[in-house]
Amino acid sequence: METWPELAFEEWKETRNTLHLWTQVVGKVKLELCPFLNQWWETALLLTARGLTTGPIPWHGESFEVNFDFISHRLAINVSDGRTQEMTLEPRTVADFYRLFMEALATLDIKVTISMLPSELPNAILFEQDTIHAAYDRGAVHSWWRIMLATERVINRFRTPFHGKSSPVQFFWGGFDLDATRFSGKATTPPSYGGRMMQYGENEENFAVGFWPGTEQLPYAAFYSYMTPTPEKIAEVHIQPEAAQFNAKMGEFILLYDDVRNASSPAETLFTFFQSTYEASAALAGWDRAGLEGNVPDLAK
Repeated sequence: METWPELAFEEWKETRNTLHLWTQVVGKVKLELCPFLNQWWETALLLTARGLTTGPIPWHGESFEVNFDFISHRLAINVSDGRTQEMTLEPRTVADFYRLFMEALATLDIKVTISMLPSELPNAILFEQDTIHAAYDRGAVHSWWRIMLATERVINRFRTPFHGKSSPVQFFWGGFDLDATRFSGKATTPPSYGGRMMQYGENEENFAVGFWPGTEQLPYAAFYSYMTPTPEKIAEVHIQPEAAQFNAKMGEFILLYDDVRNASSPAETLFTFFQSTYEASAALAGWDRAGLEGNVPDLAK
């Protein structure tokens, strides 16, 4: 099975857009029921060997979890008392997905009200009214998930020597991206835009890396890295690999997925991108690398 499969944005964008909204429906349930963690970590989904999971969500003395299975293409709701409900992942509207999912929760006596407005999307349609997005290409979804698994392995290697505060590798359903973040230990002023999300999500100096599978505005799958706040003269630094570039509009370093996929060693190419952009950013920002990192070469595999 291919580790770094092809993922052409134009060929799977309708599925991508639909799946983005499905994960938001599930993610908003987690947002409503889980206690807050710094930088909104409680909202994120996590990768599994078969797909994505909410992890345990507390509910009236029990816990439940919601699992997307991108091998058998099913969604399962499992409760810690043994009860379960399942639904097939197949072409269906967001409105139908929302209705069926909430009915499945209700069957398990889980009653939760979520915001019906999708997050971080322009011209959003309320979930219960969205009969436009209805695509589900199993092959494309499987490829996207396989890429995230391969990316997670590289990110975890990148995380190894850093012993300051750092996040797990998380899937954020708002931006539909896989992300991991490390922190300098210093507070910073959040950006004025973005309301509560930015107020509690970007209130510490941090460096983030990740993968997103493209948007209508940026129609290509790519890896990214960025530092908050953005260091001065960051656009002038030399980074590796040569294919990577600083996108001034986004304020991020970008490396196209195809440049990684077609490299002689995709994992090494991606690791080089994460490490090179981190070192350049940390140097400009004056991070205490000696205090934040340790020498653990035997473990960094």
